[in-house]
Amino acid sequence: MRTAFQTLAGRLARASGCLRAGRPGQAMTEVVLLFPIFLLIVFITAKIFALLVLMQKLEIAAYYAARRWQLESHLNADHSGWDQTTLLKDPNQGIEAAVRGYIGFDTPAVKKFLNLKDLKIEVVRTQVWNVITITVTTDPAGVKLLCKYPKQAVCTQPYGAACMNGHDYLCQGGKSMEVIKYVPNRDRPIQFVLPGLK
Repeated sequence: MRTAFQTLAGRLARASGCLRAGRPGQAMTEVVLLFPIFLLIVFITAKIFALLVLMQKLEIAAYYAARRWQLESHLNADHSGWDQTTLLKDPNQGIEAAVRGYIGFDTPAVKKFLNLKDLKIEVVRTQVWNVITITVTTDPAGVKLLCKYPKQAVCTQPYGAACMNGHDYLCQGGKSMEVIKYVPNRDRPIQFVLPGLK
């Protein structure tokens, strides 16, 4: 290891001497060969980090959607139309618009970095629970170097289904990530009234 550092220090010293003397320097092997490999590792790490960021954003957005649905939706069936249209789907103040903006569908750079394609929010009412499901569909990650070989060749033994899913996420896209939250029917604060003061 010490020899490698001495060699690298010597080459850097020669390069700086050439630059001070005004002579053109020769490209070092380390820069020519290792820098592209370093960039490739950074790019792949960024794509993996994007997947982690997307999952964290989905969890936070699902908590927001579930809590807002719990507090603002109605138990009365007469208002279920308002719940489905205004509360959930309103393009300005609805739950879906807020979740779409938070995850990054409205920002082109974030949408490209996270490989976002489509968002769907579904609410299922039951007697006790409301089930809120947020599903995000992704585009291919765009790492063509990793998609050069078919997944059957890449995901041989001892790799299994996890490798196949990862290859599909990176190369084919269209993978769906889903977060489900369960909230009780309503926890809206009700004003306290002393008995006999109505």
